[in-house]
Amino acid sequence: MAEYSGLPAGPRYPSLVQGMAFWTRPIASLERWRARYGKRFTIKLPAGPPFVMLCDPADVKEVFTAPPDVLHPGEGARRVLEPVVGKNSVILLDEAAHMEQRKLMLPAFHGERMARLSALMTEAAEREVASWPRDTPFELHPRMQALTLEIILRAVFGLDPGPRLDALRERLGAMLEFGDKPISLAPPQEGTRAAEVLARIGPFARFVHLQAQADELIFELIHERRADKADGDDVLAMLLAARHDDGSPMSEQELRDELMTMLVAGHETTASSLAWAFSRLPHYPAVLARLTDHARSDNGDAYLTATIQETLRRRPVLPNVAPRMVKKPIEIGGWSYPVGISLVANAYLVHHDPDIYPDPYAFRPERFLDEPPGTYTWIPFGGGRRRCIGASFAMLEMKIVLRAVLSQCELRPTGDGIEVARRRNITIRPAGGARAVLSSRSGAPHPPDPSPESPDPGPSEPASAPSEPPTQPAAQLA
Repeated sequence: MAEYSGLPAGPRYPSLVQGMAFWTRPIASLERWRARYGKRFTIKLPAGPPFVMLCDPADVKEVFTAPPDVLHPGEGARRVLEPVVGKNSVILLDEAAHMEQRKLMLPAFHGERMARLSALMTEAAEREVASWPRDTPFELHPRMQALTLEIILRAVFGLDPGPRLDALRERLGAMLEFGDKPISLAPPQEGTRAAEVLARIGPFARFVHLQAQADELIFELIHERRADKADGDDVLAMLLAARHDDGSPMSEQELRDELMTMLVAGHETTASSLAWAFSRLPHYPAVLARLTDHARSDNGDAYLTATIQETLRRRPVLPNVAPRMVKKPIEIGGWSYPVGISLVANAYLVHHDPDIYPDPYAFRPERFLDEPPGTYTWIPFGGGRRRCIGASFAMLEMKIVLRAVLSQCELRPTGDGIEVARRRNITIRPAGGARAVLSSRSGAPHPPDPSPESPDPGPSEPASAPSEPPTQPAAQLA
C-alpha cells in the first residue's frame, strides 16, 4: 500500500488496532481522536487507504461541492458495499454514470408518490404496533427492522403481506446480519483467492449463501413483472419502464443492484434511527410528553419533525458520510490532498461541535424549531449531488411510525439508562436493542422532568482522552 506524507495528524498505532477501536468504540474513538488532533485527523483502517476525517463545516462544504471527477464517493464506498448492493448500485457509481442512474431512480421519491405511500406505511405501522407486547421490557430495534423491511418491500415490489413477502423479508434480514461481523468492513474482493476460500467457510460463506437465496427471489420477481408487462405503482414497475439516455432499458443485473440498494439503504438506516429515537425519548419526559401531545393531535408535525432531526443529529446512524476517494489532487481548508486517499465528512463530530450546537450533548428538539438544519452542519443524509435520494421517504416513514406508536401507547424506560452505540457494518445502533416498555394508552399524567435536565453520559471525557493505543475510554459514550 502506498505511503502518504503531509496528511493531518492522527493516531500512530497499527491499522489493526485503529480498526478495533473504530469497530468496538465507534463513538468514543471519534471523540477521543478529535479531542487530541482537532477538526481534521487521519486514521488508517486495515486493507484501506488513509481516511482523513473532516469536522469543520467549511471543509464539509468544499468536499460536497468538489467537481465529480476530483472526488469519487462511489469508489470510496465500493470495497465495503459492493458485495451487498452490487457494482451497478447508484451509490457506487461516479461522474456521468452516477447522474444517469440517479435520474432513473429519482421519480420513485417524488412528492406525489410519497403521498401515495403514506397510506401503506400507516397501515403497516399501526398493525405492527398493535402486535407488540405491553407492560414488559422488549427490544424495539428488531421490531423496527421487521417493520421497515416490510414497508420497503411493499413499496419496491408491490407485494401484499403473505408468504412471498415473508420469505424475502426472512432471507434479506438473515443476510444483513453479516453486518454484525467486523469482516463486513473489509470483505474479500471478488475474484481473489481469499474470496474463494471465505465463500466456503465462516460468516462470509453464510452471507454468500443467503445472498444467493435472496437474489433468486428478486430475479424471479423481475422476470415475472417484465413478462407480465402490466402497469404498476411500485418502484419495480417504474424501473422496468425507465430508459437510459440511449433508449435502452435497465438490465436485469442493474435492476437487481438498484432494488437491493433500496432494500438495504431504505431499511437498515431507518430502523436504527427509529430505535435510537425510542431508546432516548423515555429518558427525556418533557420531550416525550410534548411529542406525544403533538402525535395525538392535528396541530401539524413541526415538533415531530424537529424531534426526528434532533435524533438524527445526536445519533446519525451513518457517523461518517460516504468516503470520497481523491482522483485528482485537491486543496481543502488549506491542506493539499494527494490522489489515493479518502476524505470523509464526519457527521457525528460536526453534529457535536459546541461552536455549531450549544450544549451539543443535550437532546433538545426545540433547537430545530428555532432554526432549520444547516446544509453543511446537519448531514445525516450526506450532501451535495450525492445527498441520499431516499431522505424524504425516510423522514415520512419515521414520522408515521413515531405517530403510530405514541398514538397507541405510553412509552416508558426500562431503567437501564441510555444505550451505548454498537456498530453494524457502516451504521451504528443501540447496543441493547433499544429496550423499552409500552403500555396501552391511558390518561395517566406524564412524570415531571428531572431538574435540571442532564445530557446522557459522555460530553466531557474527550478532554482527558487516554494516550494511544486505546484501552478503555475515560467514560463510555452513549
